[in-house]
Amino acid sequence: MGRIIAIDFGMKRVGIASTDPLQIIASPLTTVPNKEAVDFIFNFCSKEDVDTIVVGQPFRMSGELSDVEKEILKFIQELNKKLPNMPIKRCDERYTSKMAMQALIDSGVKKKKRRDKSLLDSTSASLILQDYLQNVR
Repeated sequence: MGRIIAIDFGMKRVGIASTDPLQIIASPLTTVPNKEAVDFIFNFCSKEDVDTIVVGQPFRMSGELSDVEKEILKFIQELNKKLPNMPIKRCDERYTSKMAMQALIDSGVKKKKRRDKSLLDSTSASLILQDYLQNVR
């Protein structure tokens, strides 16, 4: 059994989270600049046994897809070129940024550190991954 990684795609940064090899625990992994994300994921998948990639799907409150979805689809196409045999799943990412911020507050992360958006992005990715794991089971 390999890891599952999740991606919180952003126009500037991409938050990435990973499970443990038994696919039990979802943890923030890192945040990388958008332009480096495909290469980072490819390299990670080359070094680690990864079974699936989960990419957040951004819906608006109305249920419509967010404008960034077009860029996410391009990103997924690039991933498919680099990792043609890797299953890529989608998971609703509504409210993950708000929930991630609340999780950081609840865990005692200081306000100055919470301003670091990369921490928020990787935490959001871990929430996407947790949601995916709950829905799969």
